Amino acid sequence: MGFVRGCLALFWLAAPGTGAARAAGPSPTLDTQQFTLPGGALAPGGFHVRVFLPPGYSHGGVRYPVLYANDGQDMDAVAMRRTLARLEGAHAIAPVIVVAVDALPDRLAQYGLFDRGRHRPIVGVSPVGPIGTNAAAYAQWFIGTLLPYVDAHYRTDATPRGRAVLGWSLGGLSAFGLGWNAPDRFGTIGAFSPSFWVAADRTSAGAAQRSRLALHMVNRGPARPELRLWLSVGTGEETADRDHDGVIDAVDDVQDLVNGWRAPDGQALRGLRQLGAPVVEGGPADPPRAGQVALEVVPGAHHDQQAWAAVLPDFLRWAFPPRG
Repeated sequence: MGFVRGCLALFWLAAPGTGAARAAGPSPTLDTQQFTLPGGALAPGGFHVRVFLPPGYSHGGVRYPVLYANDGQDMDAVAMRRTLARLEGAHAIAPVIVVAVDALPDRLAQYGLFDRGRHRPIVGVSPVGPIGTNAAAYAQWFIGTLLPYVDAHYRTDATPRGRAVLGWSLGGLSAFGLGWNAPDRFGTIGAFSPSFWVAADRTSAGAAQRSRLALHMVNRGPARPELRLWLSVGTGEETADRDHDGVIDAVDDVQDLVNGWRAPDGQALRGLRQLGAPVVEGGPADPPRAGQVALEVVPGAHHDQQAWAAVLPDFLRWAFPPRG
C-alpha cells in the first residue's frame, strides 16, 4: 500500500465534457466529476472513479453522507444519476455523494470476500474459476486509498454512519465483505442479488450448500449492532434449487444469511437474526423503510440491471431518509 499512497498525487480530474449534466425533466442538476486513482500492482492502469455531487453541493459548508458503489460502469444502466436527481428533487432522500468505482477487467478476482485481520482473500470456487483471489488487495485499496482520498477532496461525513457501500451480483458480495469486515469504516451495506452462492467446495450440491462463504462469515459473528444491511433478491433470478425445498438458490442464500440455516449434516448455523439484528421484510408494494436489516424479495425479478434499477429507489429511501 505504500506505493499506492505515494502515488495519490498522480490523480487526474475529468476532461472537458464530464462536468455538470442535467437529468431529464425538472429534476435538479447533479454535478459529475471523474478521476483515476493509482491501484498499484492490482490495477496498473488505475481505478476509474466517478463522483455524483448532490444539488447545492457548491453552496455552503454542509457535509454529506457518501455511497460507494462497485461496478461503476453500470451507473447509467441502473439509472443512478437519474434516480438520485428525482429523489433528491422530491426531497424523498437526504442529499448524498455517490462514488462509483469501475470494475477491473478480471472482475471474478476483484470481487469476493477477505480476512481483514490476516490480510488475505477467502477464495471461493465456481464453474468459471476461482472467485475473489484479489479481494483482500481490493479491500486494502478501497479502505486505505479511496476513502482517504474522497474524505480529503469532498465535504463528507467521514464516519462509519456517514458511509455506505453498494453492489450487485459479485459486486454485492464484495460490498457485503467490505462492510462486514470493516464496520469501523462503513455503517451501511446495500447488496442487490448478492452472490452468496460462492462456496469453498462445489464438488456436490450438498458441499456447496454446506460451505457458502458469506453465510459462514455471519455464523462466526460477532454481532454488529451498528451495521445496517439492505439485501434484495428476485424470485426469477434462476431455476436452480440445490436443496430441493422449492425455493431457488438465489433467494435461499439470502434468506439463510438473514434467518439462519441448517447444514446438510443437521448442524444449525446462525444468521443475522440469531446475532440479534432486527429484520424488516418487504416487497415492491411495501418496501422496508426501517430496520437494521432490510430484506426485499421481488417477485419475478431477474438477475439483471433492469431489476437492480427498479430496486435502487427503495434502497436509497431506506439508506438515506430525508433529514428531519
